[in-house]
Amino acid sequence: SEILSAFTAAGNNNGSACAGLSANTPFYNTLLSIAMWFGRFGVIVPVLAIAGSLAAKKRMAVTAGTLPTHGPLFVGLLIGTVLLVGLLNYVPALALGPVVEHLMLWYPK
Repeated sequence: SEILSAFTAAGNNNGSACAGLSANTPFYNTLLSIAMWFGRFGVIVPVLAIAGSLAAKKRMAVTAGTLPTHGPLFVGLLIGTVLLVGLLNYVPALALGPVVEHLMLWYPK
């Protein structure tokens, strides 16, 4: 889980690697710098492509099938999607690491 945390921190550009990982080695410096590079430019390029595509499109009239972005339904769907994607990313790693270690304290072999 420390390696996952270090790569998540590098990819999100907050620069905090775990101290227990001893990430100041040539191996981790190289891999974390690659993760940081893709975390920056791997996101910037598709976002700019999407922005260019949306800017080139014509504005459509509001119909019955349009989901308004200023209502509570949109906010709820957006928050739910962000939480669901976040859980799908981190729950498997947590279930295999710290959660299992904690359960092993309660139920030893």
